[in-house]
Amino acid sequence: MRIKKITENKKQFLDLLLLADEQESMIDRYLEAGDMYALYDEDLKGVCVVTCSDDGTCELKNIAVYEHCQGSGYGRKMIDYVCGLYSGKYHTMYVGTGDSPLTVPFYKKCGFTESHRVKNFFTANYDHPIFECGIQLVDMVYLKKEL
Repeated sequence: MRIKKITENKKQFLDLLLLADEQESMIDRYLEAGDMYALYDEDLKGVCVVTCSDDGTCELKNIAVYEHCQGSGYGRKMIDYVCGLYSGKYHTMYVGTGDSPLTVPFYKKCGFTESHRVKNFFTANYDHPIFECGIQLVDMVYLKKEL
């Protein structure tokens, strides 16, 4: 298993990025400014994008693992990798997600705790309703992890 930093042609991974953020115009807001990493285990399994701020924080903007590879530890491996990579340079890693019984517990198992919420984020910023596990996502739930 290896993780590689992607520095060019980031859009070649759009199929994966859209699994975690299903509107391309939203991905375009952070893709070029962010650091992108791809996880390979023989072949490509997943990607993530991290953006950094001047205030000592960074944010996991997108993390996606191919559906047939989910539940195999690849997402957790990527989170552990980027948290280790940014530790020492930044003090806190944030991640924003929908209030879903699928994603919130995953991040909590990875050591994140709930930080704050942005009301109506999904309904105000996406051009169509977003559903996960049959639940419409409305608010953005931010979780944080001290690095």
